[in-house]
Amino acid sequence: MSRGETGRLIAETGVIPKKSKGQNFLIDERVADRQIDFAKISQGDRVLEVGPGLGILTSRLIGRSGDVTCIEIDDALADHIEGTYGERLRLIRGDAVKVPFPPFDVFVSNLPYSVSTPIIFKLLEHDFRRAVVMVQKEFADRMTADVGSPDYSRLTVNLFYRADCRLLEKVPSSRFKPQPKVDSAIVEIVPRPAPFTVYDEREFFRVTEAAFNHRRKKIGTSLRAAKIIDDGWDIPFLDSRIEELRPAEIAEIANSIFQCRKELTRL
Repeated sequence: MSRGETGRLIAETGVIPKKSKGQNFLIDERVADRQIDFAKISQGDRVLEVGPGLGILTSRLIGRSGDVTCIEIDDALADHIEGTYGERLRLIRGDAVKVPFPPFDVFVSNLPYSVSTPIIFKLLEHDFRRAVVMVQKEFADRMTADVGSPDYSRLTVNLFYRADCRLLEKVPSSRFKPQPKVDSAIVEIVPRPAPFTVYDEREFFRVTEAAFNHRRKKIGTSLRAAKIIDDGWDIPFLDSRIEELRPAEIAEIANSIFQCRKELTRL
């Protein structure tokens, strides 16, 4: 799909790319080919794509699998996908943040920045084999950051808890139309068991969120403010800052809190 062809499809569909929806369409066929190859799709795989747009990935997905579902919120783009591919795929019209995901094995999408965070968190709630997503480069850096990095975040920790995540390829902004101001990147997510023990997942995620909401403060200060811990509890790392701790150490905090609560219920 060349820049000229993309322009033609935009004109034919009547779509006016909206910055608020992050509608920047990939126009480089070679990048699309590599993104599909990264996904390692088999014919029997159930494939889910969020935001198919003009269909540069969609056309390739239906060539690899006989079970492709697309979720599209924009009526004009949904009409284009439905009219172009018909019964070769299943189309769900709606907001991918809100509509239930169908069962899937592989997730392949070019995600708008505005919904990258909620879609990734929603993705992690499902059982799947591999996800290959295109996101803004700065978001990819947050997904794959190491402890101590300015990009290390709640997203980083939650992803690491559930999956291996790696940056596969940087994609220049010139590969999109309209051209965004920032570069993008292709990222792979492969689910796996957590490499450390967590007694209670809700506690782990709650501690992570509360601490990163105030990442410059000491963890003890953040957790007391969030009413997660009480004075006198024997909790490790309370004088540290969350950006200094690896996910396994955050789990130690959450596990200690869980144990303290358990002891209180016995009294």
